[in-house]
Amino acid sequence: MTHATVDILVSGAGIAGMVTAAGLARAGFSVCIVDPSVPADSADAAGSDLRSTAYLRPARALFDRLGLWETLAPHATPLEVLRVIDTTGWPPAERERRSFEARDLGHDSFGWNIPNWRTRRELAAILSEMPRVDLRLGTGFSEMLVRDREARVRLDDGTHLTARLVLGADGRASPVRQATGIGVDTTRYGQTALAFAVTHPVPHGNISTEIYNSGGAFTTVPLPDHDGQPASAIVWMDDGPRSAELRAGPAETFAETLRLRSCDILGRMTPVTPIRAWPVITQTAHRMTARRTAILAEAAHVLPPIGAQGLNTSLVDVALLLNLAERHRETLGGDEMLAAFEKGRTRDVHARAAVIDLFNRVCKSDRPLAQAARTAGLSAVHGLAPLRRKIMRAGLGDTEVRSDRGGLPR
Repeated sequence: MTHATVDILVSGAGIAGMVTAAGLARAGFSVCIVDPSVPADSADAAGSDLRSTAYLRPARALFDRLGLWETLAPHATPLEVLRVIDTTGWPPAERERRSFEARDLGHDSFGWNIPNWRTRRELAAILSEMPRVDLRLGTGFSEMLVRDREARVRLDDGTHLTARLVLGADGRASPVRQATGIGVDTTRYGQTALAFAVTHPVPHGNISTEIYNSGGAFTTVPLPDHDGQPASAIVWMDDGPRSAELRAGPAETFAETLRLRSCDILGRMTPVTPIRAWPVITQTAHRMTARRTAILAEAAHVLPPIGAQGLNTSLVDVALLLNLAERHRETLGGDEMLAAFEKGRTRDVHARAAVIDLFNRVCKSDRPLAQAARTAGLSAVHGLAPLRRKIMRAGLGDTEVRSDRGGLPR
């Protein structure tokens, strides 16, 4: 049996967990980060996360602050235009189309898109070279005993650690959250999200598109060219049984349904990666802290994949946590620091979850009244320029909120 002492244990080496570990280490804390899985080194590798994240401007500011963007930038594709198409029936018939341009906000782009598997691979490489980081991939959190000034943790390889602060960034079934007894509220929609990458004959023009139809949103996000062809990441939400039927059926049927669902906006799409599936839920933790412990990212909140809010919301957690850790360096993990984190994030998390929940219900509905409201709302938002800019800024987190209120640093 081995034993080690660190300032902070991070359970979960997903993107949020690794960004947290990098930021804490750069601030001078000793960090051990553990995860039972190992990052995939390619899109085709077993278990690779084929979701793609559009890092909005506040997230980019955090990456710049931590010195991470230089490594990620070569893999990023800018999002210059957000296009929304409302449809009805099957095959989908277009009812309304609107485009929102970053230049309306005085920016060159709304954000930058990178496949999750690639981001995680690059971050793992960075952490492996950082002197204050003990990166233990293939090893997970098992249990802990919390005392007034520390937490004693056992990992699943039998190792024991003592830490002043334990952070759970270990996913929607978070072992750390379960160990603290923090409960969750979960809403299920009967939807499944399919994530994969495609090539297509029509260049994407750095445009991300959301197409609404019964079953949920269908989203295309621009990627770098693949083998000389334009490429995009796809997130396709639909009723669970329908998604399962498509995945299990003939490739030709899937390809034709994909063409129809995409309204042929980029021409016939050809999948170039495996197709991953996961259930769409909204899940929020009853609280985000416990004694000597904080939970963040999907351990604390899971949102439907709409408007790039999921991981970007997680990075707001990270930014506030880093600010508080530096401010409470001598009392790291104490009640005052954790109370500030709870206060700074809970209201924002629940507000975002409520908005995305409502938006998803409206987007997936095939009821005429819901469809009419969706179309009318889209037209109104786009038609009134001041309202459009305000909503765009709010959706992007570009509100210049103070970092001690839960926002990213300016």
